[in-house]
Formats: sequence, C-alpha cells, structure tokens
Amino acid sequence: MTQLEANCLHCGYDERDILRNLTLAARPGEVLALAGPNGAGKTTLLRALARVLRPRHGAVLVDGRDVWSLSAQAFARQTGLVAQSESLDWPLTVEQVVSLGRSAHRGWFMPLTSADREAVEQALTLTGLTALRERMVTTLSGGEQQRVLIARALAQEPRVLLCDEPTAHLDLHYQGAVLDLIWKLAHQDGLAVVVSLHDLNLIAMFADRVALLAEGCLVTVDTPEVVFTSDLLERAYGVSLNIVRHPVYQIPLVTPVLTIERRNGNGRYDDK
Repeated sequence: MTQLEANCLHCGYDERDILRNLTLAARPGEVLALAGPNGAGKTTLLRALARVLRPRHGAVLVDGRDVWSLSAQAFARQTGLVAQSESLDWPLTVEQVVSLGRSAHRGWFMPLTSADREAVEQALTLTGLTALRERMVTTLSGGEQQRVLIARALAQEPRVLLCDEPTAHLDLHYQGAVLDLIWKLAHQDGLAVVVSLHDLNLIAMFADRVALLAEGCLVTVDTPEVVFTSDLLERAYGVSLNIVRHPVYQIPLVTPVLTIERRNGNGRYDDK
C-alpha cells in the first residue's frame, strides 16, 4: 500500500514563500482533507505532492522515495491529480480525454490494450459519464468537465489520488456522488486520498483526518472532531464561528456568526 509524505516541505514562487517547514503524511485507506482560508497554501501543497512544483527545501516521498528521483511516467502510475484550474478546451470526446489517463501505462502514442479499455470503462462508469462518452468536452457544463477530470485521474489506476476542490461547479447531487466515490476509493480500494475543500461541513462528513493550514503553516492535523473547534478554526480563518452538532450525523456543523439576529414576521432577517 502506497503512502505519500511531505517532509519539512518549504515551497514558494519567485521571491514569495508559501509553505514553511510542513510535514504531513497521506495514509492508505483514508481521506485526508486540506482546510484553511484562501492563501493558506492548500493548492501549493497539492502541487508539491503531485510533483508539479519542486520544493525549495524538504522532500515529497512516495513509499520512502523522493518523487523527483522517479520519472514523470513512473510517478503518474502511482499518483493521480485532479487540478482545480485545468481547462478542457480540446477537440476531444469525453472518452478520448479519459483515455489520456492511460498514457502513464502505455505512453502517448501506443494503442489502447484491453486492460486500458477496461480501466477507461470503469472510470466512466464510476463518474457517471458513460452516456456522455461521445460528447465533445467543449460542449459540457463545468460540472460535467469536472467529472471528466476525475475520470481521467481514475483511469490512471493510481494508488494515491490528489484532488483540488473536486466538488467545484457541481450541484448537490454530484457533490455527494463525487465525495462518496472518493470515500469508497480510500476505504474500499485502499487509496491514499488528499482532497482540498473550502466547505468545512463537507469535510466533516467525508474526511478521516483534516490538515488545517494558515499562512503557509500546518496548524494541526487530526480528525474533524478534534480540529473543528471554535478556537482552532477562528485562529486559522480570523472570523467568529458557531460549532454545533449536525442533527442527523452528530458531526461538527460549522456556521459563521452572522450580523443578523432573527427572522421577523415577514420571513426576513432583521439586522442587529
């Protein structure tokens, strides 16, 4: 089983430091969520874990080996990335884009084998894209394109899956479906999954552990029950929060302290 680790990681762009002395491990069989305000370093950390950004100091290790000692293809056979900002403006069908995930196993120009086709078919099925396989990706909605990117990563058959805001552009139905799939990939298939999410309540429902980042540093890493406290979250986000129990799942439910006090008789909120 594959473990991905960041060891004393220090990353940045040009003259600007983003991450400082960060140590973290993504374990097989769990969903590790990255939480923190905008600019905390979540995407930079994912880019470093995905061998997209070379660290200034420290190392990213996969099963104890520095990822930069591996070829890009060898690394891609173990680790899949679903990036947030990737644009699908290519003249390709859904199935063709998902098939690109097999390049880690066969190279760019080799024909698909039966094993390749089976992996692509499974990825299409898991992400609910079978009916859209012949559609051009340029004709899809943002949510549909997001599922194509997830399917392409799954077609790699990775042992580590890195996802940057995988529920962006998705409606409630597909938010639940994607996160349920991610949870099953970890708990049933044994993948190490790292996912960056802004929605703390989704994290509380699906993550096994949470790494809370603020100003480029790791504040703490633990279960949502431990991390989602007013003290830790207010320190990271700089805003007052209410932490209550979810009425059904009894997990932490995070809401901001609003500047409104109550609904009046007309169904509207009165200002404080």
